[in-house]
Amino acid sequence: MMNRLPPCVAALALLAFTRPALAQQSAEDLAKQLANPIASLISVPFQFNWDDDIGPVDGGERLTLNIQPVIPIDISEDWNLISRTILPLIDQEDIFPGAGDQFGTGDIVQSLFFSPKAPTDSGWIWGAGPVILVPTASDDLLGADRWGLGPTAVALKQEGPITFGGLANHIVSLGGSSSKADINATFLQPFMTYATPTGWSYTLQAEATYDWESEQWSVPAGAFVSKVTRIGNQAVQFGAGPRYYLSSTDGGPEGWGFRAVVVLLFPR
Repeated sequence: MMNRLPPCVAALALLAFTRPALAQQSAEDLAKQLANPIASLISVPFQFNWDDDIGPVDGGERLTLNIQPVIPIDISEDWNLISRTILPLIDQEDIFPGAGDQFGTGDIVQSLFFSPKAPTDSGWIWGAGPVILVPTASDDLLGADRWGLGPTAVALKQEGPITFGGLANHIVSLGGSSSKADINATFLQPFMTYATPTGWSYTLQAEATYDWESEQWSVPAGAFVSKVTRIGNQAVQFGAGPRYYLSSTDGGPEGWGFRAVVVLLFPR
């Protein structure tokens, strides 16, 4: 399975476990930067998700560990390029009768945001660019087996301890297995975070996906509590909270789920 990891992801994983945090920023400042998906902050989130009631008879279960390195790159005096990668490691069982168990990598979602370093005059922070779906799944039941491409954008505003905004993308399939269904999906992620001076964060967000092929929504919404702290010189954020599917596609997860996150931080 590890042979399928892109070199950049493997290098980031090594960096995450070997490099100490350089800048002694406050917990509140780091919490506010983490609330911004395109902050000028190197981070490596490890996001664990548990989903249940999957499949036509609601008998399936899925555990997903998303490795999500975020790397800001200075490309000019006024602009950053923010690379956000999502590599899922999936363990699932009984997603339909007779499916059995699968464990391995899912498809990578790679987003690139071109973002001005300074907010707008009204205080908005934004970024936009391409999103790419890479068919890296190690099993046919763990991915779409199709390349995908589309636009992505994010906009947010930070007023005191509150951060609010949204992220969106739209992916359509370009190639891959002709036996697999076409991809034509819109993703919407509204979010709001309250960060305290002691590094605690309280977040409400939804992750709505609309499948234009099946004309169905999948809408898990969650409430999460996080804390920025340090382990030696390493800045880290721990977080957890429940999710609930307000709407689900045929055969998709239903009811309650759970998320836990560990984020390694490398202030620049």
